Amino acid sequence: MEDEQIINLYFARDESAIRETERKYKPYCFTVSNNILGDIHSAEECVNDTWLETWNTIPPQKPSVLKLFLAKITRNLSLDYFRKAHAQKRGAGQIPLILDELAEVVPSNVNFEEELYYKELLHILNDFLLHLADDDKMIFLQRYFYASPIKEIASNSNCSYNTLNVRLHRLRKRLKVRLESEGYYEER
Repeated sequence: MEDEQIINLYFARDESAIRETERKYKPYCFTVSNNILGDIHSAEECVNDTWLETWNTIPPQKPSVLKLFLAKITRNLSLDYFRKAHAQKRGAGQIPLILDELAEVVPSNVNFEEELYYKELLHILNDFLLHLADDDKMIFLQRYFYASPIKEIASNSNCSYNTLNVRLHRLRKRLKVRLESEGYYEER
């Protein structure tokens, strides 16, 4: 079934929308969640929560790209689950590694609850991504949005683990320079 048809089922409040969404996107959403959580059972729980959240969100929202809409919901639910489950300890998923990698460029004094500050930072990140080459943008998003393991990204990009690690390091350095130029970086 095409995405537009699935979205129309949600707007008609037809519960078959959930079955069709699950049939088409369960493996994709599971991969997103499992990359973050590193635990099959927790990932399955988050994916099931994705269907409910999607049901509650469409309508009023009408996603232009259903796959990305579901990825965002799955990612956010998985991150929330991760934060709750690992409040005092580090987990087996990719998030601790990603946070360590980004720790050198993301300011520590940032209160992301402040909406204006967050929106400006988001604008800077979007602009940073907009000016990256397509292959750099893909690996950056795969690593830091989808939380894909470096080995998996390297395999999909037809490059070695070490080469990809160097590319990610250079991208983080470029992001650091951009954040410094915008006043969003402090030396650690």
